[in-house]
Amino acid sequence: MEEGTSKSPSHCERTYGSDGHLDPFQWDTREDCEVRQILDRVADKWSLLVIALLDRRVLRFTELKREIDGVSQRMLTVTLRQLERDGLVKRTVHPVIPPRVDYELTPLGRTLHTTIRSLVTWTEQHQNEIAAAREEYDAKEAATVS
Repeated sequence: MEEGTSKSPSHCERTYGSDGHLDPFQWDTREDCEVRQILDRVADKWSLLVIALLDRRVLRFTELKREIDGVSQRMLTVTLRQLERDGLVKRTVHPVIPPRVDYELTPLGRTLHTTIRSLVTWTEQHQNEIAAAREEYDAKEAATVS
């Protein structure tokens, strides 16, 4: 089992808003909170790229490695194992020589891809604003250092 993950879901603290009602958009920030663990996994940059690449297609390990710039073989292996453990990716080993292993999204993984696509769309729509904010911030920092 991966360090830092629990075998069974833990119950997170419930977060209440200022009106005293349960706030469904908050989660416990403790490390053992299952929601935090899942968010840490699916929001990881390698996981996001793997899920995006597997949208509606099956790929072999070498194809994924070639498509993801900068990922090491070890990191891709770890990422795929974690996604498989979480039920997001299906790994199929074909009994041929040499062995062929295919990866594809599970139905659960496809639902996550829909959410990722929304995040990418938001990023594309706001990239100019973010670039401008970064330039403004960097200019202020440079003026402070001078």
